[in-house]
Amino acid sequence: MANVMAMPVVPSLTHLTRGGEINSLMPNKCSISTLNVPKFAGLNIRCARVGGVEIPNNKRIEYSLQYIHGIGRTTARQVLYDLGMENKVTRELNENELTRVRDEVSKYMIEGDLRRFNNLAIRRLIEIQCYRGRRHVAGLPCRGQRTKNNCRTLKGKRVSIPGKKKAPK
Repeated sequence: MANVMAMPVVPSLTHLTRGGEINSLMPNKCSISTLNVPKFAGLNIRCARVGGVEIPNNKRIEYSLQYIHGIGRTTARQVLYDLGMENKVTRELNENELTRVRDEVSKYMIEGDLRRFNNLAIRRLIEIQCYRGRRHVAGLPCRGQRTKNNCRTLKGKRVSIPGKKKAPK
């Protein structure tokens, strides 16, 4: 999967001197070694792409897979167990192992499909106007949590009401 781009070599193998004459010191045949090719930042592979997501190269594959929406700790371990693969650092995976991981991950509902599935489920609850659907519309918790003091994440920042005084004790 690692695409190697060919570096542009000197347009012509004859070098011209300042006066425009062909340099006679240059041999007729020129061999170019690929060992001394400089590495450019754009050509280095920094991340492997699995399930449409670039997973980090410097972490073990079990933790790298958790960067994919829909794959948590248990699913990542299950993927490695199903493949019979040891938990290596992602950059140490060869192309064959990376292909096997991609094929195994594609069996799960991840990323866009999972988000679409969840949004359709919430939209269905809203359309039938059940309790959970109405709580989603109102932006409140729908699993029975108390809302007097908490649930600030869903309700948003506190809004003070002018003129309201605390009740005397």
